Amino acid sequence: MRKVFLSFLLCSLAVSLTSFAFASTQTEKLPNIVFILADDLGRGDLGCYGQTKIKTPNIDSLAASGMKFTRHYSGNNVCAPSRAVLMTGMHPGHCVIRNNSEVQPEGQRAMPENTPTLVGELKKRGYVVGGFGKWGLGYPGSVSSPTRIGFDKFFGYNCQRVAHSFYPEYLWDNDTKVIINEHPVPGHGKLPEGADVTDVSVFKKFQGQNYSSDIINAKLLEFVEENAEKPFFLYWPTTVPHVALQVPEDSLKEYEGLWDDPPYLGNNGYVPHHAPRAAYAAMITRFDRAVGKLIALLKEKGIYGNTIIVFTSDNGATHDAGGVDSNFFNSTGGLRSRKGNMYEGGICAPCIVVWKGKVVAGSTTDRVSGFEDWMPTFLDIVDTASQKAVDKPKVDGISILPTLLGKKQEPRPFLYRESSGYGGQQTVIVGDWKAVRTELQKAARQNKTIKDVKTELYNLAEDLFETNDVAAKFPEKLRELEEIMAREHVYNEVFPMPLLDPK
Repeated sequence: MRKVFLSFLLCSLAVSLTSFAFASTQTEKLPNIVFILADDLGRGDLGCYGQTKIKTPNIDSLAASGMKFTRHYSGNNVCAPSRAVLMTGMHPGHCVIRNNSEVQPEGQRAMPENTPTLVGELKKRGYVVGGFGKWGLGYPGSVSSPTRIGFDKFFGYNCQRVAHSFYPEYLWDNDTKVIINEHPVPGHGKLPEGADVTDVSVFKKFQGQNYSSDIINAKLLEFVEENAEKPFFLYWPTTVPHVALQVPEDSLKEYEGLWDDPPYLGNNGYVPHHAPRAAYAAMITRFDRAVGKLIALLKEKGIYGNTIIVFTSDNGATHDAGGVDSNFFNSTGGLRSRKGNMYEGGICAPCIVVWKGKVVAGSTTDRVSGFEDWMPTFLDIVDTASQKAVDKPKVDGISILPTLLGKKQEPRPFLYRESSGYGGQQTVIVGDWKAVRTELQKAARQNKTIKDVKTELYNLAEDLFETNDVAAKFPEKLRELEEIMAREHVYNEVFPMPLLDPK
């Protein structure tokens, strides 16, 4: 009788615990989501990825508090198409925006009306949605301007071209222009003919009064303050460290004089600067301090533990334009090439994920993942927490929630990228294997066919820096990856791909 009673008691206790756990799940508060997107930041620019010259203590602390990715890929090799992959969950062979495309007088080409987006999906699930920084996916008043696709609050640049200056005349507050500089400083310019470049004062004309990043960063902190009691999605697409090289003097002084730093005279685009290396480092460190302020506020409000934080970059380190010296800082971390290319240095981005109590602090993953994975991952998290069945849009991305939680996950079947820009390129990654095609436009002008274009093949496990093309040694593997390239590209009349599309 005693055994029966004990058995009944244990059984009742188990049921009670299960019910309690279920009830806890049912009432679990939806997690906040913070997505920090740097602009042209190479993974080698961060201390947690090996940087030794630029100070990034707050971002490094994030890496120590969460998971660091070694094989995370930006949506594409330049701004707009990379962000489109993030927002739609579709890879570049299917995505609606596949290259930068300017609209005059301000903005970039809009996404088609009713395109499913991460913003819209989170909005449907009860999130307050705020964006602070650079948009670039729909000109002002278009069907995919920030407010039209669901942002409750947007403050920053609509246009990535306008964002070349950190001292613009105005920024957008939702659909209203807000003047921030009565005397704006353009992002492009030159020194007067015969200027004495040894005189620092001649460069002063390229320094403005109100630094856009500081104003934007203050607005995003206000957003957190106002919405700390609600589930929110904070999208922070900063313009740092995209050129022009412009930074307030108080930050510049931290690095000025540390290295040999020849002045940049503006001969390669954007504005001149008397200490370009110091300026680049100072821009990143000032941004890092802003990240620290956000983390401190989340903790102060008691919501850090219920906030998922993702930090990454929209593409690899910039090429040497506007005075940036990527080689000096080893901004690519040794990876081949830079922004605009499909080699690792152009698309393999830094990525850090923090989620206290869920993501193991100090962990690392080498899983192949990409920007298209964030929509299904976030929706997985939110729908599981809410215990509600909500229809999800069809996407190319794969939820990486199991990886974040430290569980075993099937390897990604493939990751595909293409761009009609920078000569026309394709790449596909399957495990450690990577195929790359370049100069498709040149081949098209020479009336060649796709069969005439050389496809390079690399084994990244043995050759991370893509120095040894092994296509001739592994023809079957090459053929397998070329078939994926052919299959995953779908014709888009706005962004045609030479040799891949019908004439």
